[in-house]
Amino acid sequence: MRKIYAVYALILFVSSMLIMLIPMWLVSLLPAPLNIRCFMWLGRAWMHVYMPLVFCPVHTKGRQYFKKGQPYIIVCNHNSYVDIPATTYAIPGASKSLAKQELARIPVWSIMYKVGSVLVNRDDPESRKRSFTEMKEVLNMGVHMLLYPEGTRNKTDDPLKSFYDGAFILAIETQKPIMPTVLFNTRKILSAGKSFGARPHRIDVHFLPPVETAGMTQDDIPALKEHVFKTMWEYIEKSRSV
Repeated sequence: MRKIYAVYALILFVSSMLIMLIPMWLVSLLPAPLNIRCFMWLGRAWMHVYMPLVFCPVHTKGRQYFKKGQPYIIVCNHNSYVDIPATTYAIPGASKSLAKQELARIPVWSIMYKVGSVLVNRDDPESRKRSFTEMKEVLNMGVHMLLYPEGTRNKTDDPLKSFYDGAFILAIETQKPIMPTVLFNTRKILSAGKSFGARPHRIDVHFLPPVETAGMTQDDIPALKEHVFKTMWEYIEKSRSV
């Protein structure tokens, strides 16, 4: 049944993606940041149709923390490939994420990743530097940056893996607030390391109160990272016990 469901979800994803491809290509030709805003509106509308059709309803909590006109660095846990459609569904307004540069070389996918992501080659120091500059430009345009500070999917039994510094350096250098965000149940749908298959499940996306960085300096990076890590870890643990 897991394989049958996975085939159904995959076929529906590919067919709906082909429908969305032309309008997404058209909006990609618009100037920034209008292209990002229109692109994410289309992506969100797509996911609002697709996720219920694959029996994975997305429920959000804490959207009231987003202030109009304020871009946030959205720091999110990472458990599954399903995290991407779930956050596309849930995040209000325009946003970009950080993605591997090689993904933009894949036909069809290239349109989505070039507009919806800041691309980086993690093995290239110059590419990492350029991506950091681009993320600052994204925030200055009033667009959110979605970052997964664990770096890769969490395959452990712990609520979180240790965080990298990048999101917190970006927050302090731009003086933008961090929006801690916790995803629940995406691993239950599609787990890393298992054979081909998936199963439907409700997804919860909880936005936590933002953490202000105004007035912070580089010396505050370790404390800021620890504070956000502890906030998210404790929230996940508390939710598990409910």
